Amino acid sequence: MLAVQDVRLDPETGQVWRGDDEIRLARKELQLLRALMARPGDIVTRGELMSEVWQTSFYTSSKTIDVHLGWLRRKLGDDPRNPTLITTHRGRGLRFETHAAGRGA
Repeated sequence: MLAVQDVRLDPETGQVWRGDDEIRLARKELQLLRALMARPGDIVTRGELMSEVWQTSFYTSSKTIDVHLGWLRRKLGDDPRNPTLITTHRGRGLRFETHAAGRGA
């Protein structure tokens, strides 16, 4: 079981919960979440995500990760303007935060 903040993911069943609420994710959303939750607090590069989630070493579309990230954030209830779960680090990658931080943290 992966658990970071109030999100839990069971890698065996693919079930995801935020608090007490179960969240249904598409396969790629689940794989993206798993890739980020497996390294909480670490920045995961877009290249690493493309390799791990999409099994490719090149960008099939420059927006592939952004589109799936948007869907994932929406389903998790993570505000894209002030995310507390998955943060974007321009030019570096994405990070699943180990604790909710205020804006600018």
